[in-house]
Amino acid sequence: MIDEIALLRLKRAALAVLIGSVLTVGGALVLEHIYGYAPCKLCLTERLPYYAAIPLALIGLFLPERLARLTLGLAAAGLLYGAGLGVYHAGAEWGFWPGPTDCGGGSANPADLGSFRDALASTRVTDCSTAALRILGLSLAGWNAVIAFVLASVAGKAALNSGRRERSAAPRR
Repeated sequence: MIDEIALLRLKRAALAVLIGSVLTVGGALVLEHIYGYAPCKLCLTERLPYYAAIPLALIGLFLPERLARLTLGLAAAGLLYGAGLGVYHAGAEWGFWPGPTDCGGGSANPADLGSFRDALASTRVTDCSTAALRILGLSLAGWNAVIAFVLASVAGKAALNSGRRERSAAPRR
């Protein structure tokens, strides 16, 4: 028997994770390409869980309940890892612990000497231990930790609790 309420909750959670992930990556790309904020190596690594969560959530929208729970569980695990990366990055920015030693902004390798000189003149190397922007006191890494944790919570709760509450709350006959 298909529990339609539980399935609807799963689909709603998958849609929330999909929209949240797309908006987060989209916002990072807007800051990078339109406003000129160069991401550091750790910033780019923090995007990977969202890149995985987007197709998982999209697929979860169309799968039956059991498989949708699995995809949301995988998305939750990846986003929880992303939240941990965000906490590590924000902590390095605040000086709580050292950041990675190999962190700096990167770009594609230039094809010739002229384009190399142009790249040197226009490329801004970004350090992982320096916050490029703070909004309401939190750096972008801090906001990434918050967003990834919230999305991981939404996905994880839907994956683990799907159908339990409805079945236990149903009146007994």
